[in-house]
Amino acid sequence: MKILIVDDSRTIRNIQKKTLNSLGHSEIDEASDGLEALTALSQGRPDLMLVDWNMPNMDGITLIKKVRETDKSLPIIMVTTEAEKSRVVEAIKAGVNNYVVKPFTAESLSEKINQTMAKFASAK
Repeated sequence: MKILIVDDSRTIRNIQKKTLNSLGHSEIDEASDGLEALTALSQGRPDLMLVDWNMPNMDGITLIKKVRETDKSLPIIMVTTEAEKSRVVEAIKAGVNNYVVKPFTAESLSEKINQTMAKFASAK
């Protein structure tokens, strides 16, 4: 499974990459903001995107809205420190399929990925 991590923090991207590797995922691309993510998407569609909310140049919500204009079926999980209910609702309205609050455990990330991918598998 090809995964695109979108987060402005190199440290967080490395933590996510290590966590995903420990869960058996090795095909991982990275982007440091929404603009980089759009470039990465134009070069090939991942099977899953993990997107941070707060980033320079283009934030996660704007990125998700842009992606949803052309691709309704790409699984997207918001991985962020934004835990307020209103933020979760805003992200869902923008088109995320699941939500993980940082800091996360490997188990919680794995669970959200499995839930999200299962939803898409059953929708096909």
